[in-house]
Amino acid sequence: MRRQRNRTQMSEMEDIELKTTLLRSLKNCLEAADKLSKALEKTGETADKCSEILKKSDETLDVMIKNQLEIKRTLTEIKNIIQTPNSRPEEHKNQVKDSKHKEAKNTQLEKQNEKRIQKYEDSVRSLWDSFKRTNIRIIGVPEDEREQDIENLFEEIMTENFPHLVKEIDLQVQEAQRTPNKRNPKRTTPRHIIIKMPRAKDKERILKAARERNPVTYKGIPIRLSADFSTETLQARREWQEIFKVMITKNLQPRLLYPAKLSFRTEGQIKSFTDKEKLKEFITTKPVLYEMLKGIL
Repeated sequence: MRRQRNRTQMSEMEDIELKTTLLRSLKNCLEAADKLSKALEKTGETADKCSEILKKSDETLDVMIKNQLEIKRTLTEIKNIIQTPNSRPEEHKNQVKDSKHKEAKNTQLEKQNEKRIQKYEDSVRSLWDSFKRTNIRIIGVPEDEREQDIENLFEEIMTENFPHLVKEIDLQVQEAQRTPNKRNPKRTTPRHIIIKMPRAKDKERILKAARERNPVTYKGIPIRLSADFSTETLQARREWQEIFKVMITKNLQPRLLYPAKLSFRTEGQIKSFTDKEKLKEFITTKPVLYEMLKGIL
């Protein structure tokens, strides 16, 4: 009985060991199957990537083939141009010639337009100067807070400086005003006075007397009388002022002729110049004048 019991126990232990071995083997098989599945999955991904790479390679190859065809086509065109005798160069020459002709024509039109504009501006300036031909511009008269009537002020200036003309000329004034009309707080010098005379002849007599008297004064203060011109003419005349002052000190008898021509006497002759460039060319041949004006021109 005892021996039979032992045999039974041994048989049960062998069954357990067998089952354990079988379970272990099954587990290993499952793990191997799982690894194989993952390996197959990665293999599939790799295959997909390889497929994409091959597809891109095909596209790149197509682009390269197209580029090579385009290059061959371009080279063929260049070869044809080179082999065609004188056709392209002649066409290029004609294009250059036409371009130069158009450029010359445009330049000529620009010059013509500039001349037209200058002529128009000169006409407007001349018309405006003609409108002002009877005006006298008085410069340097101080401004008072309660300024008296400007017509009476002009009469005072005439009486103080030219009493003989007061008796000979009718001092009837058509218009008298400060210019500009509004006071500029930033202005450091008094505004000019514009006197409109009834006759240009009277204006010329007054200005001639002012040049001969020099200086003209108002209550002992030096002032200046001059002709009134358009803004453009005044600006052109101002450009001569520095040279004009130097020539006065050297007794060259300078004068400003209308509209802005500088005239002076040198070596017994009267010379006139419309712009500084012409004067500069002239003084290069006159050492005395050159030394006199070299720091100004």
